[in-house]
Amino acid sequence: MILKGSQRSGAKNLSEHLMNDKDNDHVALYELRGFVGRDLHEALAEAHAISKGTKCQQYMFSLSFNPPKDQNASEQALLDAIERAEKAVGLDNQPRAIVFHEKEGRRHAHVVWSRIDASTMTAINLPHFKNRLMTLSRELYLEHGWELPDGLRRDGGRSPLNFTLAEWQQAKRLKLDPREIKQSFIEAWQHSDSAKAFQNALEERGYFLAKGDRRGFVALNIEGEVFSVARMVGVKTKEVKAKLGSPEPFDGVDDTRDRIQSKVSDKLHSFIDDVDRKHQQDFEPLKQQRQAMVNTHRDERSKLKAGQREREQREVAERSLRLNKGLRGVWDKVTGQSSKVKGQNEREAWDAAKRDQQQRDDLVKEQMGERRKLQIQIEKLRRKHAQDHRLLAREVSQSMRMAEQSERMQAMERQREQSRYRGPSL
Repeated sequence: MILKGSQRSGAKNLSEHLMNDKDNDHVALYELRGFVGRDLHEALAEAHAISKGTKCQQYMFSLSFNPPKDQNASEQALLDAIERAEKAVGLDNQPRAIVFHEKEGRRHAHVVWSRIDASTMTAINLPHFKNRLMTLSRELYLEHGWELPDGLRRDGGRSPLNFTLAEWQQAKRLKLDPREIKQSFIEAWQHSDSAKAFQNALEERGYFLAKGDRRGFVALNIEGEVFSVARMVGVKTKEVKAKLGSPEPFDGVDDTRDRIQSKVSDKLHSFIDDVDRKHQQDFEPLKQQRQAMVNTHRDERSKLKAGQREREQREVAERSLRLNKGLRGVWDKVTGQSSKVKGQNEREAWDAAKRDQQQRDDLVKEQMGERRKLQIQIEKLRRKHAQDHRLLAREVSQSMRMAEQSERMQAMERQREQSRYRGPSL
């Protein structure tokens, strides 16, 4: 599975993001270890408070575990991967929180550790954690028999179609899949051998090359959103410069944004609004079907959880009755009978825990199968929406080129008129 980690601060924002059940079908806080707080908000706020006794700014380590899209990693498989990742980066026994997410028929996990060692009040250093996680990620793919993604084969685990929270939020504003946006950049990059060719390829997809504030290449869409070329393509900045040269000949972000806004006609903007409106109308029945399915699945999980809790309490009570009290209890300890009963109870408790875990996995697997069937319809509609956007973007690019060509011709005509008015030079 793909492991993506980062040292960070921002306890409130992170806890709100991880417990967000509006953008996820299911959110489950699986474990809080080493925290006094009883929910994720309190736990991460506690990590922040403890960090105040140190000079550490990035007092948390956040790590996501993403199995392949077409695979269903069990609860135990995710927990095993978490334990191995914890040892690999050097955060053994540190306070941690585990959250399971499900979205679009896929399950993945998020784990947050506190980096502050409370016994020494110092931050735990995490040297080379990206390389260590890349190695573990590769091992997990091979052990599970999953096909290695190109990113793990090519450049150490950085799939160009992975995206950050900021990129996901940006794509959400634009009502597009972030993978769709990245794919457009990657296709343009792969089919270009110069800055001019890359510029033309981007404009065919509705993006306009510009010079960024930090003297790197960026691109803007017709709404004026700015995208880093290196980040979207998945390569280093020096590789972009090696292929495209210096960005100095290109307009800056503000000038490019002004040029786009001045050239895009109101008519084209109305077309874009029409496409978005039509997409929302087409998506509404699927949206209602998805919400009904999510509600049904949540009810089924709540009933299973309540049933397992009731059964666990009953089984614990039954096992406790096996231990005699009073003089019989003393005699059992002397004869070793008490130790045998305790051993039997522990084995049965372990078997019961594994049984409950298997029941949860079976239910999740069945529900994700239903959700994935619906997701196929949703993805089909999204692809059509993305295709409509690409066609409109192409219209915008052509409209801008025609307008700029017309302006150049008018400027040349004005120069000719001025030359005729002045007459021949002596």
